[in-house]
Amino acid sequence: LADQIKYTGFGEALQPALKEQLEKGEKEFMISHEANFEGGILKSELNFKKSDQSDLYFFNSYKAMLHKEGEPHSLEQIFYVGKENNYTMKEAFNLLEGRSVNKDLVNKQGEGYNAWVSLNFKDAEANGNFKMTHYHQNYGYNLEASLEKHSIKELETPKFKEDLINSLKKGNIQSVTVVVNGEERKRFVEANPQFKTVKMYDSSMQRINDRE
Repeated sequence: LADQIKYTGFGEALQPALKEQLEKGEKEFMISHEANFEGGILKSELNFKKSDQSDLYFFNSYKAMLHKEGEPHSLEQIFYVGKENNYTMKEAFNLLEGRSVNKDLVNKQGEGYNAWVSLNFKDAEANGNFKMTHYHQNYGYNLEASLEKHSIKELETPKFKEDLINSLKKGNIQSVTVVVNGEERKRFVEANPQFKTVKMYDSSMQRINDRE
């Protein structure tokens, strides 16, 4: 369980609380977690349940709640934890921020596929969760080609290019150096699979390419 919590992105700080709850031996329990990001505070409730057949406990899901400064309501989403199709806490934050995450997923037939995933804030499931929109491989989004349309300096170095692409696939906004009329300028970029582009922001996070 400690490993599962760690690999879901909650680190090792929750281990004492986990141990304490397990020693109580109750049927189910919840552990709270809070993380501060530039976009807001992500509060999570991790849900654990004891098996009906044995003394094993399972980390079933976590509810992520994004509180943004100056906004009265928080956005919430339950992320289920299982063998496949898991989302880390940072990916949950990025999804609630409205960005897309690239995942290797498994369908109900057990077949693997890759897709960009985002939350549809206009459409909810019966349990109150936002529906997930999938842009599959055959949708034709090429992140690398979208980046290459911009004069991004990091693309010139294989290591920086790989790090940039990997970070964007996790749904992060990434700082880059763009050459404009021979001058280097700081920009921020994020993947935008829906429109097969990247979103570009200036150094004060104002959108630049608004042709959509």
